[in-house]
Amino acid sequence: MATQIVLVPGWWIGEWAWDQVAQPLREKGYDVTALTLPGLEPDHIARGEVTLDDHANAIAAALDPDASRRILVVHSGAVLPGTMVLDRHPDLVDHVIFVDTAPAADGFAPIPDLAGHEYPLTAAWDQEMTDGSMRDLTEDQLAEFRERAVPQPAGTVSGAVELSDPRRLEIPGTVICTAFSSEEYKSYATQGVPFLAALEDHTNLEYVDLPTGHWPMWSKPTELADLIATAAGEPTPT
Repeated sequence: MATQIVLVPGWWIGEWAWDQVAQPLREKGYDVTALTLPGLEPDHIARGEVTLDDHANAIAAALDPDASRRILVVHSGAVLPGTMVLDRHPDLVDHVIFVDTAPAADGFAPIPDLAGHEYPLTAAWDQEMTDGSMRDLTEDQLAEFRERAVPQPAGTVSGAVELSDPRRLEIPGTVICTAFSSEEYKSYATQGVPFLAALEDHTNLEYVDLPTGHWPMWSKPTELADLIATAAGEPTPT
């Protein structure tokens, strides 16, 4: 079996977000699977029932146990269920790639007191626009993002990550730093910034810089695909 790359998008978006990254990876010879996590389908009618467990189970189900190697790529908020997969199925992931994100710590919840059943993009749009997250995106890309964004299930934003297996800390990984530099990532982790605090616990991580905003699959897709391929290693033949 070929080397498999599983692409997991962050909040509000589905598999379509990876189109410009998935194609060049396939052309390089990888078996690529891009996911739309439960509740992120445009026509989903029960987002309030979706949990982090549902997302973790969907990611685990996408990893092919018969593949020669399995590369898990998680962007942004997808790191929450992604870290749970590393914890529950450490033998299913040969290399993990964190795209402008970092492994979660046990008990971490981004917005634990979130009210309601959904967390829409509109609730975060102004902050995303002013903090540099949207750097390098064109007006057309911004418009498409707003048009295609789906409200994030509240349970996947307010739910706490549950971890117990220290083997996850030894899985080889790459942190692709975009909105912040690798030096800033390391500095913030040392300072104990909550969403980066677990970085220091993982013992086998490499850092690479791709200066852009928080959505490099749109702002620099070719460069991102190249970095993913480098981290994944040479594709194994089918």
